[in-house]
Amino acid sequence: MKKTLILLLVLPSLLFSQEIKENIEAVPFAMIENVPIYPGCDKVSNEKKRKCMSEKIAKFVQKEFNKTLAGRLGLSGRQRISVIFKIDTFGRVIVPRARAPHFRLEKEAIRVVKMLPIMKPGTQDGKKVIVPYSLPIIFDVN
Repeated sequence: MKKTLILLLVLPSLLFSQEIKENIEAVPFAMIENVPIYPGCDKVSNEKKRKCMSEKIAKFVQKEFNKTLAGRLGLSGRQRISVIFKIDTFGRVIVPRARAPHFRLEKEAIRVVKMLPIMKPGTQDGKKVIVPYSLPIIFDVN
């Protein structure tokens, strides 16, 4: 009885972990067949969807990013933050990473990127795929 009970408890977790480990292809944004669709960009051609998505993400980040933070940190001049993240098969932003002149700017960039809305996932050959995305954030501090 104990062996059966243990098997019934362990077997579903083994099967579930197999699904998680299944390799889902990652296709670069520049090469993907059907780009992820940012809300409001769904009624145009694929090339226009690509441009619309980039513009909407840039506008969102520009609105939400706290640019005064750099001045409070004692930084001046042009600031460049490189952000990379992935859009998963559910359209969510995952594994955001940032590089900036100060760790607090990195944290702010990641905070803002995590706030992006859920998108329609990208597809390649009819299958949903993970799409890496690179985003530069550049602004001047007076």
